Amino acid sequence: MTLDTGMANELTPKEISAMRRTYGEEGISHLPSDPFLTFSKWLAQAHEHPAIVEANAMVLTTQDHNGKLSTRTVLLKDVSNNGFTFFTNYSSRKALAIHANPQVTLLFPWYAIERQVIINGEAEKISREESEQYFVTRPWNSQIGAWASQQSLPLSSREELEERWKSASEKWPEGSHVPIPPHWGGYRVMPSEIEFWQGRHSRLHDRVRFERGNTLHTDQINWEISRYYP
Repeated sequence: MTLDTGMANELTPKEISAMRRTYGEEGISHLPSDPFLTFSKWLAQAHEHPAIVEANAMVLTTQDHNGKLSTRTVLLKDVSNNGFTFFTNYSSRKALAIHANPQVTLLFPWYAIERQVIINGEAEKISREESEQYFVTRPWNSQIGAWASQQSLPLSSREELEERWKSASEKWPEGSHVPIPPHWGGYRVMPSEIEFWQGRHSRLHDRVRFERGNTLHTDQINWEISRYYP
């Protein structure tokens, strides 16, 4: 198997080390006490920016039972005071790692607006009912894809994957009800830390971190807010 690298020339070490940009003047002057409110506003601004393709794309890092780290991009599908939700195959590499160690990290890299959000927390499966409610909103071809893909298992050829998709699409034709696979569903990450990063001039970036404190009431979280050197 070969990968098409296109017509681009290789960069020299000097050219790579010279890569830099000047950040703007916009900073974090004030944040409300609720980090979920701030995140929702930043997500909306990222979504509206024409240079950001998928504002809800986030980098998920897990650690398996051997201590091996693994990173991939997944899509945020819900955010609330209960946490950040994404969906996957429960037999996938990420799911097996979460089963071994539920501590994960999420990263939203919004380069075009010189921002990033880092979330550390614990992932847990959401209810089957919640997963089913989301699954029925997915496009038909995505529903079929959930049945066709044995995520993270070795694949002998592209043709094998397409044949599995064809078989599933014939079993559940477009317009018919596609049941949710038993191996598919959602996780919710309840954060212990949420850090907001804003690029600023002279590399004097703003870093504001919300750290989860003791719960005052069942529906209220006490967040400790601190600034950190960039």
